[in-house]
Amino acid sequence: MAHRFSGKTVLVTGSAGGLGRAHALAFAGEGAHLILADINEAGLAESQALIEAGGGTAAIHRVDMGQEAEIQAFAATILSAHDRLDVLINNAGLHAGEIARGFFGLGMAKWQHFFAVNTFGPLLLAEALRPALARAKGVIINKCSMASYNPATAYGITKASLTVFTHAMAQQFGVDDIRCVGIAPGLMETEAAMQGVDPANWERLKAMQSVKRQGTAADISNLALFLASEEGSFVNGQVILCDGGNQMRGFRF
Repeated sequence: MAHRFSGKTVLVTGSAGGLGRAHALAFAGEGAHLILADINEAGLAESQALIEAGGGTAAIHRVDMGQEAEIQAFAATILSAHDRLDVLINNAGLHAGEIARGFFGLGMAKWQHFFAVNTFGPLLLAEALRPALARAKGVIINKCSMASYNPATAYGITKASLTVFTHAMAQQFGVDDIRCVGIAPGLMETEAAMQGVDPANWERLKAMQSVKRQGTAADISNLALFLASEEGSFVNGQVILCDGGNQMRGFRF
């Protein structure tokens, strides 16, 4: 099973830390060359250093996934350097702060920004990279959320929309033998989540689950490895929950 992605190229957005970094390290450990994108340049450099320390290779790019011009310029750069792209992981997204609590009073500009980053950006990037994905018969993995199943905040609504986009993208990209799947994590034990969630809420979350432990970044990256691999090659158009059997999937902060 080792080095399932040797000779393959994997692009991960939002890879300066958290789940994105976990994805990058997991695929690098399986032999892939990584393309890392984020707005956090210092975090990107740290992710690159960790990959290289493990014997892998990675290139880094600063990209704001809420800006169409930056997405298009980034995609053009990737297409000029890579004939094939085997895996695109649309991990970047807004998840903390006002988007996770807000609904009323946000105004048009905030709603548009939230949708631009969490919903439209993943589609636009995949569309722009379609030639390289098609040559590789590649895989798009969208990062959805448990919150999309009972959306009560702007975050949940944008992720519910990304879930619908994932189903549509599987159909639209399928004519080029490109698969599109989604992962809907529960509240996972990452540095950002640990800083933003009250300890009592972690215990409340575990009480909602049939698996009585906290989810980790490795749970999500292992699922992504399977979905992108030959072993998962007959899975398409699905959004897979990875939330410990949570019974209240609208839980957020």
